Amino acid sequence: MMKCLSLWLVVGMVSWAYAEVELYVSVDAAAGGDGSRQQPFQTLMQARDELRAQRKAGTLKSGEAVTVHVAPGVYPLTASFELAAEDGGTTQSPVVYRAWRSGTARLQGGVALEPGSFQPVSDPAVLSRLDAAVRDKVRVCDLAAKVPGEFPELKTAFRGAPVAPWLYVSGRPMTLARWPNVGTGDAEWAGFSKAVDTGLPKPEAADPALRKPHPGSFLFDDPRPARWNLAEGVWLLGYWTHDWSDEVIRIASYDKEQKIVALAAPHSYGINAGTWGAAKRRFFAMNSLEELDAPGEWYLDRSRKLLYLYPDSDLASAEIVLATLTEPLVRVNGAKHVKLVGFNFEYGHGDGISVRSAEYLEIAGCVVANLAGGGISLDGIANVVRSCDVFHIGRSGISLNGGDRKSLTQANNLAENNHVHHFGIFQRTYAPGIGVQGCGQIVRNNRIHDAPHNAVLYGGNEHRFERNDVYRVVMETGDAGAFYSGRDWTSQGNVLRHNFIHHLGGGDADHVNTMGIYLDDCDSGDTLEGNVFYLAGRAIMIGGGRDNPVLNNLVVDCPIGLHIDARGMTWKQWNNPADSSWHLEAKAQRLDYTQPPWSTRYPRLAAIMNEEPREPLGNTIHRNVFVDCAKQVCSFDGNVRKLLDKFEIADNLAVNTKGAVANMAKPVEFKGFANLAGTADKPIGLGHDDQAAPDFSERWQAWIRKELPSFETIPFENIGLYQDDYRRILPSR
Repeated sequence: MMKCLSLWLVVGMVSWAYAEVELYVSVDAAAGGDGSRQQPFQTLMQARDELRAQRKAGTLKSGEAVTVHVAPGVYPLTASFELAAEDGGTTQSPVVYRAWRSGTARLQGGVALEPGSFQPVSDPAVLSRLDAAVRDKVRVCDLAAKVPGEFPELKTAFRGAPVAPWLYVSGRPMTLARWPNVGTGDAEWAGFSKAVDTGLPKPEAADPALRKPHPGSFLFDDPRPARWNLAEGVWLLGYWTHDWSDEVIRIASYDKEQKIVALAAPHSYGINAGTWGAAKRRFFAMNSLEELDAPGEWYLDRSRKLLYLYPDSDLASAEIVLATLTEPLVRVNGAKHVKLVGFNFEYGHGDGISVRSAEYLEIAGCVVANLAGGGISLDGIANVVRSCDVFHIGRSGISLNGGDRKSLTQANNLAENNHVHHFGIFQRTYAPGIGVQGCGQIVRNNRIHDAPHNAVLYGGNEHRFERNDVYRVVMETGDAGAFYSGRDWTSQGNVLRHNFIHHLGGGDADHVNTMGIYLDDCDSGDTLEGNVFYLAGRAIMIGGGRDNPVLNNLVVDCPIGLHIDARGMTWKQWNNPADSSWHLEAKAQRLDYTQPPWSTRYPRLAAIMNEEPREPLGNTIHRNVFVDCAKQVCSFDGNVRKLLDKFEIADNLAVNTKGAVANMAKPVEFKGFANLAGTADKPIGLGHDDQAAPDFSERWQAWIRKELPSFETIPFENIGLYQDDYRRILPSR
């Protein structure tokens, strides 16, 4: 208690000047505290309830600012910390919950396990199922007295996280025992090329069960499944047909003679039923005790409540947490003018912070990590996520929503200076680093990296994506983009400006189906300006959409620079009333797109049905520079090439630094492009010292402006994270 009091003496000296009401919380405090510096509360809930009581009694006046100081320590949560409308403040007098030192107050939704509770395995039946080489390395912890209740069984099929719990050691999620093992490159996945039964409906089948979607099966020429105890349950996480659709499905049976794996539930797109990309499909097996054979793997015997772990380091000093809370760690509903500053929100089997109908709420300088659900979800007006670290997330890192699309009222929610990485761990597709919907969100100066699918996934209107540093995303998926939006004429007014998109992975090299910015399926009305693409696959892809200006972008070492196709002119599903996802006109009609404010804000959209709506018109291409594209500078299909006279194309430059014929795109032959080529003996110098790792600085761009005077400087040095009061040290890449 004396330690706690000494800390509060320091806190009292540095507390905010305008704070008129101060409460104190310490996990080490004695019971029965009154929230004073000398007798702090034990939990944030107690502090919140005290503020409610003071408001009700009238001792806390409207307009009095509040700061709740929270001492270092671990604050375990068995339910969400909830804030409602009654818990808010005002513009001049916010309610602030603040860790006295950033990162030291930790709210956790799990059960801490003592390292000493993990013992060598002695059960002969278990040892016989483990590889001989690891039997002395695996440890077991009996959870019977540590975690009340029963553990639910995994569902037959699911997307996202399995049912609770999940194990974390020393701040990292462990791997549920699997095959093939993590860390083996392409060998991390097992593959197959032939479906025995796709599982798609067979209208002519005699068996009624086959006339509707049903579990599929495939030929798998590998004896590995014969090792697994299928009666206990083994699940396969697979990209079963498309490289943008993952699902976990239990194995129903394995025929070792016929080498056929049968699944226990249907997959909506069927099993190996045809896709754009590689023909071979991928999966890995999980939840098999027999595959507990690599450091960092674990397995839970749910019926006996025994947890097995193959540690990847010495457990003696490890922090071991079993995440069990399936509710959000923090839930905010309707509160205004609240700040959460400097906390660590960790270890939960649900979401981190869920905010609904809030206004002027700020989450600053926080760590949100090791969660099976999403990190931070914000819905409302003028809310801010600033300078937070969000990582080891099962689904999306940060989500922004709010505003009103029909009236085009902007929400002005802001995600700025956040470091979002290693997300999409459980739901591996359409779980972006930052997801945006509604009207008028701002995503600025974030660093987003290391994920299987999208960095930014968005829909809606008039969002701004500026100065974000994005890399190592779409690492295991295809037909996917780092920035992605799709299948909507009305997703208008969005601006993607001055982002650095680089070192992307995934996809299929023959198809180049990983994209930097992907406007899919006739998506329209976005401005792509001043972005830098480096080693980014198909840098810009406009899939049949309209009125998407492509301005002043720099594309370097990407196989394909700019793709535009006319799928609206050839695809039968275009604007088809029988397919609601493709009925583009109906989506627009729901927003009264021919009436103000839509008709005045987006006049070209208002007139779309009178102006060859199937044609991808209005995609202006000005002042772009393409350097060393290996396959094509511009990938335009035949219909687009026939429409080039209707396109505004001017002041673009295609550069081939070494003039190589093999493995280098041909010169651009149509209007609006100049071509510049060096030779192997006299390559074109690009104005920087390191050709292998250009920094795209002012010096680099000065060379470009000599060749293309209309090119406008991209503020490369301002892209990405910056130091502020909450982020004093920038993390290295």
